[in-house]
Amino acid sequence: MNTEIKNRVESLVKLLDEKKGEDIEVFDLEDSDYIAKAVILVNSLGGKHTSALFDHIRESKKELNETILGFDESDDWIVVDLEDILIHIMTPQYRMRYSLEEFLRELKDGKFKVDAEF
Repeated sequence: MNTEIKNRVESLVKLLDEKKGEDIEVFDLEDSDYIAKAVILVNSLGGKHTSALFDHIRESKKELNETILGFDESDDWIVVDLEDILIHIMTPQYRMRYSLEEFLRELKDGKFKVDAEF
């Protein structure tokens, strides 16, 4: 992960940790064929905490020098698009159900590489 993205990820992880986000995991996908260079997964304590963590990112975006390009929100899962960083904030139940870690590990290991020749 390049230094700029690494520093941004570290700042985001610090903010999420300070606001009681749990089981924070970072995936460096810079060398993968994926829409983001890094993905941050974080557990919330429940639906209201999911929204609160997102609100903290929104409120801190200027001091973190981040631009939120978009987000998708439900009661148990919010994904935040910061262009080259994606943040998934979810309840532990959703995280277990969708097992994003497994998908992201396989992606990083090249399991889904597209062959350029058709």
